Amino acid sequence: MNEYSYKTLNVYKGAKALVIEVYRLLRKYPVEEKYALCDQVRRAAISITSNIAEGMSRYSDKEKVHFLEIAYGSLMELDSQLEISVALDYINEEQYNTLVGDISTLGKQISALRAKYLPQADKTE
Repeated sequence: MNEYSYKTLNVYKGAKALVIEVYRLLRKYPVEEKYALCDQVRRAAISITSNIAEGMSRYSDKEKVHFLEIAYGSLMELDSQLEISVALDYINEEQYNTLVGDISTLGKQISALRAKYLPQADKTE
């Protein structure tokens, strides 16, 4: 198997673990949500890993930053969808709080990685 550099990043490994946990939780959602909220949650979770992988595979720092920003946006989208899932009693507070801890950690990691690729002038903004 060809090992790409993004696969060695802790942020990618954490995002991948989050996707797996989200998929496990989605098995418990009602059938009527399969093509509604479940689909949106899956897409947001997968988008995080996909955009980290794509961004870290780009040559320019500007492109890396762009895809990391999309990954962060997808992470926030996932958080909002999980919050709605709690309100609808699809997951409980304990499950949500566990995922929020992971989301918070990933958010900090994505932000730190993004800052690494920002041009020096942009870091002060």
